[in-house]
Amino acid sequence: MMIEAVIWDFGGVLTSSPFEAFNRYEREHGIPTDFIRKVNATNPDTNAWAQFERSEISLDEFDGRFAAESKALGYAVPGREVISLLGGDLRPEMVRALQICQGRYRVGCITNNVSAGEGPGMARDQGRAQAIADVMALFHHVVESRLAGVRKPDPQIYLMACDALGVSPGRAVYLDDLGVNLKPARELGMQTIKVGAPAAALDALEAVLGHSLRGG
Repeated sequence: MMIEAVIWDFGGVLTSSPFEAFNRYEREHGIPTDFIRKVNATNPDTNAWAQFERSEISLDEFDGRFAAESKALGYAVPGREVISLLGGDLRPEMVRALQICQGRYRVGCITNNVSAGEGPGMARDQGRAQAIADVMALFHHVVESRLAGVRKPDPQIYLMACDALGVSPGRAVYLDDLGVNLKPARELGMQTIKVGAPAAALDALEAVLGHSLRGG
């Protein structure tokens, strides 16, 4: 079926993965690798992270609740310190692919984010925020969990994006770095691509679209 829309996650797809920053923090503080991800995966629909991404709690509340949840699992990590690790570096090859897609398809973004940092990409400073804003301006529509009040992997957020772009799920391809976020998109009929290394992700997207995404 002909693809009419390419829909992107942001963190870990168009930017480097926040998990890299999490692991660095864990090494520096003598915490087991992927502990922060473990905290986020415990009670994933109701924990502090989920509530913050839906804007149901404030940054101050998140700070304390995340610390309590992490302490219960063995290591107390203040929520504010976790938030400071968000907002990775833009991946130029992925941004170029988005630019090429923007001229040929409807392009959208579905991002789980929080009301912290500079702008929807949760940048750590104004310079980075401007660079991210320039990328965000390429999308025809952006769905942010903090504004929508719903977060991935809730199927509703994918339908919101498709409706806004004017396409059926079956005519869209979705890229995300987390398999748990790809499953509902796939069940709705989207083609999905799990993003790890950018080159492999672009190979997969080129195969779906049938043309190069590596123009100069």
